[in-house]
Amino acid sequence: MAGKMTARARPQHLGHTLRRLIAYMGHARLSLLAVAVLVSISAIANLVGTYMVRPVVNALESGHAEQLPGLVAFTAAVYAVGVLSAFGYTQTMVRAAQKVVYDIRRDLFSHIQKLPLSYFDRMRSGDVMSFFTNDVDTIAEALNNSFANLVQATIQMVGTMVVLFVLNWQLTLITVACDIVLALYVRYSGSRSGRFFAAQQAALGSLDGYVEEMVSGQKVVKVFNHEAANMRAFDTRNEDLRRSGAFAQQYAATMVPATVCIGYANYAIVAVAGALLAVNGLADVGALASYVVFVRQAAMPINQFTSLGNFLLNALAGAERLFAAMELEPEVDEGRVTLERTGGDSWAWRVPDGMGVGAYGKLVPVAAGASCGVGDAGGRTDAERSGAVALSTAPAEDGTLLAVGSIPLRGDVRFHEVDFGYVPDRLVLKGLNLFAKPGQKIAFVGSTGAGKTTITNLINRFYEIDAGEITFDGIDVRHIAKADLRRSLGIVLQDTHLFTGTIAENIRFGKLDATDEEVRAAAEAACADSFIRRLPAGYDTMVTADGANLSQGQRQLLAIARVAVADPPVLILDEATSSIDTRTEKLIERGMDRIMQGRTTFMIAHRLSTVRNADAIIVLEHGRIVERGTHEQLLEQHGEYWELYQGLKELD
Repeated sequence: MAGKMTARARPQHLGHTLRRLIAYMGHARLSLLAVAVLVSISAIANLVGTYMVRPVVNALESGHAEQLPGLVAFTAAVYAVGVLSAFGYTQTMVRAAQKVVYDIRRDLFSHIQKLPLSYFDRMRSGDVMSFFTNDVDTIAEALNNSFANLVQATIQMVGTMVVLFVLNWQLTLITVACDIVLALYVRYSGSRSGRFFAAQQAALGSLDGYVEEMVSGQKVVKVFNHEAANMRAFDTRNEDLRRSGAFAQQYAATMVPATVCIGYANYAIVAVAGALLAVNGLADVGALASYVVFVRQAAMPINQFTSLGNFLLNALAGAERLFAAMELEPEVDEGRVTLERTGGDSWAWRVPDGMGVGAYGKLVPVAAGASCGVGDAGGRTDAERSGAVALSTAPAEDGTLLAVGSIPLRGDVRFHEVDFGYVPDRLVLKGLNLFAKPGQKIAFVGSTGAGKTTITNLINRFYEIDAGEITFDGIDVRHIAKADLRRSLGIVLQDTHLFTGTIAENIRFGKLDATDEEVRAAAEAACADSFIRRLPAGYDTMVTADGANLSQGQRQLLAIARVAVADPPVLILDEATSSIDTRTEKLIERGMDRIMQGRTTFMIAHRLSTVRNADAIIVLEHGRIVERGTHEQLLEQHGEYWELYQGLKELD
């Protein structure tokens, strides 16, 4: 297991990750430049202060005690400058690091929101949250502890080696040999610990995802007495994290002791060899004293490099995961048709200048002053536009210009030979043909997995179809900007989601600039006003933990009120009343009728009352339409719907 995990977690694009991270560091270039200058001053001050050991010792040896006050004062001033510089760069580095991780966190969140739903279908929310916590934190920690120390260690190491050669080049050859041995060991140990640091980050993300999933599903866990099984699964993931972390730290932890051991060995050899040189008059005592101090300090930047290596390896492992997520392809949105309000409750689609709507809803270039060849964007005649006759389901011939400029939003939705599958080679919808007249209430019924929810997901362009066309008022939805398409649709899902905030803020989520009066009107329309007023703080009652302090039915009513305040031209109701008792359903039907008035509505429902009131009922089986008609028409056919109706009637 450890071998498999290590191979999978090995960094593949280390150079690319470094370039991306350096690019983000460029956002705080002025602060980092100031840090580099202050660190350089601090490092140089340390070198100069250490070198001052030589003149001080020589002054004492030669009997020039009068020089000591000046030398000591100068040394103290040098160290004071170093201390002030160190204080300055630590404070500046903190602000610079926070600026960098702020930008990374902002760009990551922005990109995550642009990813298609298929990404979230295969990713657990805990794994996504791990990006913003563990991975970003490791980068912040590395920046706070590594950048300044890296600059300082580099200057100290280079400066120390230069001074050592100046003081005594013969002894420095011994030091260089020891440093080469140390560098080879650090490279060996670092290459192995790096792989395990990456594995550690992956295991930590998996563990966080599992914990988040189990915590959010505690009711289900307790109902089925699944605590013991959950503990076993947790132990497995925890063991993966322990193993990868232990291997990473085992290699990393040997770096500092190895550096210390080699450093002390170097110090002992140099001290003995230097003493022999001094005894034989080949080196002055002051130079030897200064040299020995420098040799002790020579190990410090190497120690810093080894410690920094641990931070950097961990940070790069997290950064690689972050940047990999940020480079995922976002939702494709080539739409150019936009939505505009034309006054009051009227909306229209705005076709780009120089373009027109052609056959199958495609955008085609047109000459200035071009006129439409057939009716309007749906190929409708004047009588059809007035609602006197049924809509034609046949698309216009290729090359026919159907509309230019502004097209009224009426809610004419059609599927033309649509194929779709969530995974390749496994279609959920097969050659689906479907039309909804403006203002119609369309109900989908069928067994689980028949494709009911899939149809509503495709209208929203949550997923892209594999073949065919979906048109909205005669326009292929792929040519409508996604934000505008979704603004024209109001959706109530079976699984409600409420946000932390007040009741009013959750309703206002459908329309952020809604007034208090609009919020209350929407709640009244959804039959939510009465229970809201009975809450301790009314509309100011706080909602937490996804509405855990409310019943499932109350959460559903708030979701309906959220759509009501948005006042969308088209509605999609996916089991909108599934969690509401029969009495409340009767009340809410009256409110929903007001909301649905004049709007095309797609609903997925199993309750007989909701299905019976639909203008058209579509029976789906295995991704195909097997029956379509009104409640009475379908009962007369004694087909699939009749059998479903009889079964539901018995259950009632």
